[in-house]
Amino acid sequence: MEDLAIKILGAVLTTIMAFTVGMFYGGFVRKLTARVQNRRGPVVYQNFIDLLKLQSKTTNIAHGFMHHMAPIWMIIASLTTLMFLPILNGNLWFPNISFHGDLIFLLYMMVFGSLGMALGAGQTGNPNSAIGVTRGLSQMVGFEIPFVMSLIALMIQYKTTSIQDIMIAQNESGIWNMFSNPFAFLAALFAMFGMFRYSPFDIVGAPAELASGPVSEFGGKYLGTMMTANSIFSFFKLTLYVNLFMAGAGNINDVGIVATLIAIVILLIKTFALYMVPVFYGWVSPRYRTEQAIRYFWAWPSALGLIGIVWALI
Repeated sequence: MEDLAIKILGAVLTTIMAFTVGMFYGGFVRKLTARVQNRRGPVVYQNFIDLLKLQSKTTNIAHGFMHHMAPIWMIIASLTTLMFLPILNGNLWFPNISFHGDLIFLLYMMVFGSLGMALGAGQTGNPNSAIGVTRGLSQMVGFEIPFVMSLIALMIQYKTTSIQDIMIAQNESGIWNMFSNPFAFLAALFAMFGMFRYSPFDIVGAPAELASGPVSEFGGKYLGTMMTANSIFSFFKLTLYVNLFMAGAGNINDVGIVATLIAIVILLIKTFALYMVPVFYGWVSPRYRTEQAIRYFWAWPSALGLIGIVWALI
């Protein structure tokens, strides 16, 4: 019972941390982007204010069952993927329910939120939503190929599909995978540009063209729930990359409260540094067209992923 209570508490703490960090990271990006554009920008906690305003609103617009289910589908998918991700390396509080085959499982689960959004937006009948969904699914086909290649390279290299085992192997060898297999890391990094959908890969929402695309008919609590799901999923993706390529955070032998806090700080530093890479790239890049985005992912990132697999084999 004590182990169960610790796991439940760890799951709650994981969710709170993922939501808070994801919201603050989004706020930091809004502020930094404004400064780059010579604007003052909102406060870094503006996302929390926006979320409270959205959750306080009501809407009389309904387009059917999937319109109601899309935000729920997204939040469930985000929480489910988060619960199967080890947050800290061997830490007692944040192991969640990771298991030996969690990389294969997460590959399937990561697309569920997008599919739920596609079904919900498609039922609204708004042409902007339909175009945004089409662009989003097309771009997902593009960046999934180099991302999966990079994961296959790691599976071959360590002969395991366990994220925890890959983290432990990096800590024992003292070499991060971004150095031991730089080709797989670069392929995954380029794929991450499409996952976060910052410029030049912001073709899905494209406010100037599609009035925010798939979320055009979603407002109030619907939009607030989607905002929460996106924040949690952003933290999940960043932590997954840190675990796979940057040895995670923390030491498997450190289980005290002080060691846990230090590990969390290290995790925040690594995830924020990783998060800023697509943001920096977006500041200097104009938006691609859909076919340009797909060609981009199927060119150098896919080639790097293939080289990463060969590198792991030899």
